[in-house]
Amino acid sequence: MTRFLASERPGRPHGLHQRHPLLAAAWPVGGLLISVAMAACNGPAETQAAVATPATAAPQPAPVRREGNLIVVPEGSPLRERLQVAEIALQPLQTRLSAPATIEAEPEKLVRITPPVAGRLVRLHHQLGDAVKAGDALITMDSSEISSVRAEHAKAQAALLHARQEFDRQKLLFDVEIAARKDYEAAQQALAAAGADARAASDHLSQLGAAVQEGSRGSYVVKSPISGRVVEMAGSQGGYWNDVNASVMTVADLRKVWLSASVSERDLAHVDVGQQAHIALAAYPDLQLQGRVQYVGELVDTATRSVKVRVAVDNPEGRLRPGMFARVGFDAPARQAVMVPAAALLQGQVSTRVFVDRGGWRFEPRDVQVGAQQDGQAEILSGLAAGERVVVNGGVLLQ
Repeated sequence: MTRFLASERPGRPHGLHQRHPLLAAAWPVGGLLISVAMAACNGPAETQAAVATPATAAPQPAPVRREGNLIVVPEGSPLRERLQVAEIALQPLQTRLSAPATIEAEPEKLVRITPPVAGRLVRLHHQLGDAVKAGDALITMDSSEISSVRAEHAKAQAALLHARQEFDRQKLLFDVEIAARKDYEAAQQALAAAGADARAASDHLSQLGAAVQEGSRGSYVVKSPISGRVVEMAGSQGGYWNDVNASVMTVADLRKVWLSASVSERDLAHVDVGQQAHIALAAYPDLQLQGRVQYVGELVDTATRSVKVRVAVDNPEGRLRPGMFARVGFDAPARQAVMVPAAALLQGQVSTRVFVDRGGWRFEPRDVQVGAQQDGQAEILSGLAAGERVVVNGGVLLQ
């Protein structure tokens, strides 16, 4: 076993020249390990502070800077990789004018059945929603006024018959020179007067729409003047109807209806008779219908500055009902317009603007007036000209 002297033990060094050669070689390594351990005890913050100093951090350039009214994107700015610029040009634009409208029945295809006299509603031959044909009986009434008119008509017819017989007798006597001329002329005048009275009584009946019928003299049948459906009912069977200005029922043929549209006077130049119209209904959002302009009004509403335009549209399924709201579109002629992608427009509080490329990564903010939009493109009415270049993507980063 090796034995050490007291002065050579590893735990009590007395100088490097006195140490064992192996211990002398190991001493620098041990010192390095001690230094690393002390650094670990000091923590990561002190270590990083010792490594990363302000002298080694590279400054970042500003994304944009201003030069007067221009926005400049300097070299090295990340915005240079994100902005997209395109040249704008004239493009064909097909616009569709839109106007509010209300559905109406054709006037000659909607009849309000109003009895011309007061009376009892003996029978209602049809109910609400029933289909009727022209000439079908709708209402049977019993009216004292009709009875009086028929009595007058019968009296006038009887008087006419008597006057004709008397005239024939007097003429026969006058021809054989038995009757005096004055008697013949009196019979002739009486016949003319009786004929006038009979015609007046017949006209009165015709005005009431009551034909001479057998049976009850007060019976009166109201017939439908058109084919269609009963769309309104006001009276009840057995009740008394005394308002000659109100309708008992309404019959309408709605297989074709009108749309009454209010077209702004500024759009009137693009609407003509015979033009196709596109119809959208609030009640049926997915239903698209077509119609034709039938009439363009002659007068301008001074309150709304609009003109009434009538559009005829087929309604075979009966979905369109009078009183419904709709919107009617009219295709205007295609025109050349300055168009930009809608993504290029930046909406401010009071205006819409775009960024115009002035070259050298300089951009000018410019207010524009926007017109019609279609297929992701917007019409520019003022503020831009064809051939200019604008930021079409990423413009919001320049604000």
